[in-house]
Amino acid sequence: MENKSSYKWKYTKIGGVTRISIETGEDIAHLPELDQKQWTVLSCPSKGLEFDQKTLDYLDGDGDGHIRVNEVIAAIEWLNKVLKSPDTLTQTSSVINLDDINMDTDEGRKVYNSAKQILANLKLEKNEISLDDTADSTKIFAESLFNGDGIITEASADSDDLKKVIALIIDKIGKATDRSGKDGINKDLIEEFYTEAADFAAWKNGAEAVAVPYGDNTAAAKDAFCAIKDKVADYFIRCKLVALDGDTCPSLEIPKDKLAAIADKNLSEEISEISAYPLTRLSDKAVLPLNANINPAWEAKFAALKSLILDVDFAGKDSISEAEWNTIEPKFAAYEKWMADKKGAKVESIDMAELKAILEANQKDALLALIEKDLAEKDNAESIDAVNKFAHLYRDIYPFLRNYVTFSDFYQINSELKSIFQAGRLFIDQRECDLCIKVSDMGKHNATAALSNMYIAYCDCVNTKKGGKMTIAAVITDGDVENIAVGKNGIFYDRQGNDWDATITKIIENPISVRQAFWSPYKKLAKLVEEQINKFAASKEADMNKSMTEKVSESSTKLTTTPAEGAAPAAAAPEKPFDIAKFCGIFAAIGLAIGAIGAALAAMAKAFIDLPWWGMIIVIVGVLMLISGPSMLVAYMKLRRRNMSPLLNANGWAINAHTFVNITFGATLTKLAKFPILNVKDPLADKGTPWWQKAIYIVVILGAIFAALYFNNKLERFGLPYDNGATEAPAPAAEAPAAEAPAAE
Repeated sequence: MENKSSYKWKYTKIGGVTRISIETGEDIAHLPELDQKQWTVLSCPSKGLEFDQKTLDYLDGDGDGHIRVNEVIAAIEWLNKVLKSPDTLTQTSSVINLDDINMDTDEGRKVYNSAKQILANLKLEKNEISLDDTADSTKIFAESLFNGDGIITEASADSDDLKKVIALIIDKIGKATDRSGKDGINKDLIEEFYTEAADFAAWKNGAEAVAVPYGDNTAAAKDAFCAIKDKVADYFIRCKLVALDGDTCPSLEIPKDKLAAIADKNLSEEISEISAYPLTRLSDKAVLPLNANINPAWEAKFAALKSLILDVDFAGKDSISEAEWNTIEPKFAAYEKWMADKKGAKVESIDMAELKAILEANQKDALLALIEKDLAEKDNAESIDAVNKFAHLYRDIYPFLRNYVTFSDFYQINSELKSIFQAGRLFIDQRECDLCIKVSDMGKHNATAALSNMYIAYCDCVNTKKGGKMTIAAVITDGDVENIAVGKNGIFYDRQGNDWDATITKIIENPISVRQAFWSPYKKLAKLVEEQINKFAASKEADMNKSMTEKVSESSTKLTTTPAEGAAPAAAAPEKPFDIAKFCGIFAAIGLAIGAIGAALAAMAKAFIDLPWWGMIIVIVGVLMLISGPSMLVAYMKLRRRNMSPLLNANGWAINAHTFVNITFGATLTKLAKFPILNVKDPLADKGTPWWQKAIYIVVILGAIFAALYFNNKLERFGLPYDNGATEAPAPAAEAPAAEAPAAE
């Protein structure tokens, strides 16, 4: 919709575009009335900017990671209600005078009362509040027993019994951190504790109805039984085989060959081998002796089994049969089912008598009442958070609007102000690049960055101290770029002054200046010539190496194929006769070509010399413009269209207006190294041409120019006519023929 505001807006020209001017608090207060089409930005990311992150989070009202126009307007409208006058917003101060808060609105009164509460909690007697005062919520709520977060601490309880239960819940169930920074509990933790306690008590009481065969030692007894059960079963099988055939006893006990193999070793290190031997000596009666010698590898486990089970079930017996052994395992069936149904494990470590006392006291309701009492302070606590929000917006809203509505911080020339998207400075190839942007999505940059018409060097930056890595897009707007190439290293300084090792990984090439575009064709030609010369030289070197290799190979072949003594030598291949006609034809063709080229150049030179001096200048300028003109024109057109919008768009911005970087402004974004002119001799410089040799060159060149002008009679106007001495006398005028007499009739 069109702007229907009656407010008289001020406009300015920034970056080649007409933009709204924000200079006063009234300008800020009326921004909600400004036509949205006149905003420079419609949306920007709330992360990765060079701005206070807490302020960005407050502006991002819905927390979706983007700050949109309607959210900025909502923040301004809220500030309009809290403040008496918006003029103080342009001060960007972190200290707020409480007298500036509007007490005629609900929003203003809440902020004012909460600010006074904060000062009281901090025990500060003053009529102003600062961002430092509001930032530390832990310090603000340190003395508050109830602060509206639904969390209570031991200090919240007024009896030792409640304090003890709170401590138990924190220890056994978990904790929640109170706004004061102390450990506490909330409603969910209280409910979980009493549920766990009731379930564990009910489960524990169920043990009276379950056969617990060995009392409190049942769990240990079960573990001891399971640890040796298979070995005992193996013993009984071996005994049955011995009873079946007594001759098998030696082979079923300890094989002599295996024992001999380890006899000379440290047997304490051969326990794994020894553990495979029988549990004890075999008996054809198939009974397990309870007091006999036991395999050393199983001795400790058998002793635990004997003390926990065998001495209880078979007290006074020296041995037990397999049938008696098999009566042990069924005793654990009911116990195992009871253990599978176990509940309330989190409070298991609490003494059962103490747990029962807690359940009987039933202090759950008292704890929940304290939670409700704390929640009753929620509005006041949230108002305290609102004071922190107010302090951040009070200080930061004006600079944020300069980077959102107008981009005026970006277009400040020779100022310390930087835009919130400028990440720092890149130093590379004797220049400082101030327009560096963090890259959040390289894929989007690959798709749109070229549309900016700017020369961009993408760099991977690494900080080994911080262990961080990031990618930046550095825009180069001045100087030559012959030395800028992928792989070149530099140093990047972020806005906090941290240094990062930077390496160029990608370059998007575009013109940097018209001056560079003028020389570009000649540099390309020189590069092409150099490449062709290198190719020619490489080709000739390869041909020469090939020829030498062939000659060496031929010589070796001749040496190895020398005919035997007395044998006839092999017939040599006949040499081709020299074709003088062909040779002369080639040189004649070359001569004709050179002659044609020379004649053309001579004709051009003569035509050039025949021109007047001003014509010569026009021709020279024309030739230069013919070569460099197209490149300069293309560069000029692209330089006029350099635009930041595609780069910012790739980072998630929604730019609503052109953000041009013209030639004048671009020159301020890249600073070149400047050195004084020194009149000193370089001891390592190459030796120059002697002065007398330079003088000869100059005399020869000037003489050639003079001769060309003189012999073409171009110096006649200066009193130096050319006369070759072959001037002939003018031919006599021809006599008029006599008139013929008229024919006689």
